[in-house]
Amino acid sequence: MAVKKPQSEGVNLDNFWMPFTANRQYKATPRLLAKAKGMYYEDVEGNSVLDATAGLWCCNAGHSRREISEAVSRQISELDYAPTFQMGHPLPFELAERLADMAPSDLNRVFFTNSGSESADTALKIALAYQRARGHSNRTMLIGRELGYHGTGFGGISVGGMVNNRKAFNGQLLPSVAHLPHTLDMQKNAFSKGLPENGIEKAEALEQLVALHGAENIAAVIVEPMSGSGGVVLPPVGYLKRLREITTKHDILLIFDEVITAFGRMGDAFAAQRWDVTPDMITTAKALTNGAIPMGAVLVSERIYDTCMNAPEDTIEFFHGYTYSGHPVAAAAALASLNIYRDEKLFEHAREMETEWQDAVHSLASHANVIDVRNAGIIAGIQLAPSEKGIGKRGYDVFTRSFYDGVLVRASGDIIAMSPPLILESKHIDQMVSTLERAIKNAL
Repeated sequence: MAVKKPQSEGVNLDNFWMPFTANRQYKATPRLLAKAKGMYYEDVEGNSVLDATAGLWCCNAGHSRREISEAVSRQISELDYAPTFQMGHPLPFELAERLADMAPSDLNRVFFTNSGSESADTALKIALAYQRARGHSNRTMLIGRELGYHGTGFGGISVGGMVNNRKAFNGQLLPSVAHLPHTLDMQKNAFSKGLPENGIEKAEALEQLVALHGAENIAAVIVEPMSGSGGVVLPPVGYLKRLREITTKHDILLIFDEVITAFGRMGDAFAAQRWDVTPDMITTAKALTNGAIPMGAVLVSERIYDTCMNAPEDTIEFFHGYTYSGHPVAAAAALASLNIYRDEKLFEHAREMETEWQDAVHSLASHANVIDVRNAGIIAGIQLAPSEKGIGKRGYDVFTRSFYDGVLVRASGDIIAMSPPLILESKHIDQMVSTLERAIKNAL
């Protein structure tokens, strides 16, 4: 049953400049969420909206978890804030130990941030600091990838490959940055179930960049194991391993941006584990706290950390940080979230639901205007043919129709992305897919 369009009566929409939003369009027909519990939001008029996006790729354990709210309440009443510049408090040390235990290989040093954007910029800074500390100060080039998203800091948009994020700031981006080609190949891989079979050769573009710029000048390569905001772009079978081989061969650091894929989205703690490729750093945020409190973290290899510590003991080894790095309330939320993931075996549950999820989303493949369906773990991208009215018009129409029919999906141009909380059940999958099917049939 379609829900009524929520109203903004009693809410002044004027002063909030909304992020990544067509502000005038939204404020003409606002969609306001008031509550959330489990798999569902509730809008300001009391209509139930099934969350097929885990908020924004972040609420992996579902919404309004009592364990997290109680942990936050206890912590904020006991210690609301404490600095971590030349000071400390127990929780970030405990959280870092938990993350180190979960991480692949020796990625057991943790630098805390407040967001995925900050995690990306921090990882890039660490890469440069490491190269400088080991006497390779000429290694300053950073390599990203087309369609990559690494947040909205100047470092992140420089190595990122989202055109609209970059073009307005082109003159202010970091120098000495190159990009690998993206791995989306709909001609060969359309409607792949799981990782596409074709495309490992695209990793060889890294060898070409090395030949062009010289390995002795390249500090690091940063990629998302799976590009989320770029439109659910999956790595071909063997692609990530080949990147690891090439970076190792040329002594270049490899950074995985797992802000979206970490904490169960691929059925493991990290996509690096799911696809058996160990980078030198992993960036995280979002599901680290189940979206409850802003927090991010960069997991760093022992080798990088030890190299950066090669300085007099009374010297600050790395001039970088944030007022809220290791914030006590955020750390409490993160520890509670990790407990939920462990105790409820949500990573394992995601694995168990993968086949059913895959079959359900691929049932949309036969509908008119669906030109590709992509999936991995509990993520799916449904790519629509552009409408005659313009690129992105059909995707936005499907997004709004789905919302008013009781399901929240995400539109990125004409790509509909779904990444529901990992507590999903068969009935939720059925509602998501049937609602999306109606929206696609009736859209522009």
